[in-house]
Amino acid sequence: MASDPVRFMEMSHLIRADEGQLWAGAFGIPRPCSWAQLAGSQGQADSKYPEPPPAKRARERPGARGPRRKWVECVCLPGWHGPSCGVPTVVQYSNLPTKERLVPREVPRRVINAININHEFDLLDVRFHELGDVVDAFVVCESNFTAYGEPRPLKFREMLTNGTFEYIRHKVLYVFLDHFPLGGRQDGWIADDYLRTFLTQDGVSRLRNLRPDDVFIIDDADEIPARDGVLFLKLFDGWTEPFAFHMRKSLYGFFWKQPGTLEVVSGCTVDMLQTVYGLDGIRLRRRQYYTLPNFRHYENRTGHILVQWSLGSPLHFAGWHCSWCFTPEGIYFKLVSAQNGDFPRWGDYEDKRDLNYIRSLIRTGGWFDGTQQEYPPADPSEHMYAPKYLLNNYAQFRYLLDNPYQEPKSTAAGGRRSRGPEGRPPARGKLDVVEG
Repeated sequence: MASDPVRFMEMSHLIRADEGQLWAGAFGIPRPCSWAQLAGSQGQADSKYPEPPPAKRARERPGARGPRRKWVECVCLPGWHGPSCGVPTVVQYSNLPTKERLVPREVPRRVINAININHEFDLLDVRFHELGDVVDAFVVCESNFTAYGEPRPLKFREMLTNGTFEYIRHKVLYVFLDHFPLGGRQDGWIADDYLRTFLTQDGVSRLRNLRPDDVFIIDDADEIPARDGVLFLKLFDGWTEPFAFHMRKSLYGFFWKQPGTLEVVSGCTVDMLQTVYGLDGIRLRRRQYYTLPNFRHYENRTGHILVQWSLGSPLHFAGWHCSWCFTPEGIYFKLVSAQNGDFPRWGDYEDKRDLNYIRSLIRTGGWFDGTQQEYPPADPSEHMYAPKYLLNNYAQFRYLLDNPYQEPKSTAAGGRRSRGPEGRPPARGKLDVVEG
């Protein structure tokens, strides 16, 4: 069963105006185990879409409606659950109230990931590599103004045209914001909100062939959802909306892990985005759906009861939030670019902009107000320490993985790098990207 491809329209001259597909290829799902092996069942590993192993037995899903569908029971790999091994741990141990109703789709949803970019180019590169095979369109908004209202160069535009992101260019919809919102200089939250409103309303309006049940996810540039969770949303029916991700929190780099998780509502279907949130991404992130006027109409029309839930849990991370994760020069730029609303605005203080002072914060894990890190550096061998692409390209991203102003934990006595195959993978070729 095929699906009409979602395509870009009204493309900027920066992107090839050839109606590049949002959804790269339509593939049917002949039986649950076929695509489930993409996720978490044991079987052939040398094919992108392998055939399932011989089923032990088949059974009909209890309570299933419509045509009777056979479940093929697979031997699940660690981290995967359910009769077809398609439910990842971040869903199995989530607060999703409808786990017993989950059923694999005949045709995958398309996934749209929307991001505002300032200078988080290394994290953007990581996002593209982590999610590039499950996200169908990255809608990326760049402005020629900082969040403070000062002019800034269109660096992402330059990187799109010079080939830095050629490997993912066919999935990127570039959104250019050429103005600064009225009142944004006096009240920085006006500017902060407007960035996400413009990103969503201008970006999504330039996608066509969207289906109501396609998935929309809006992230800050320093928030990277885990691939397993996004793949689940793409391949399963039965989950509720809107949804959030429990993300591992870290500061300056993945080596300074912070307590708790970041849990921000960031996703829903395109239908809910349009009907309930008025195509406004900031409403999705900051407004309770039940305070908006159209949520009852949406429930009545679709027959879906809206229940907010979160992928992952405080003990099972479903992504990463790496705050202020730059080189010292990148942190300096973030300080002077910050909105006029998140007080105190540390970029207004000359001593806080000093690069040696910034290096001392990275070394100790301290904060600009003088408070000190109360927790020891994270162990690089822990589960969900950092996205796999970072770990597989250690040399390129070392400043994010090992504290550059301390002895790397991975190279300390008995550390990971001395363990051979069990340690950090060898470095690969470095991409020509701008750090910080």
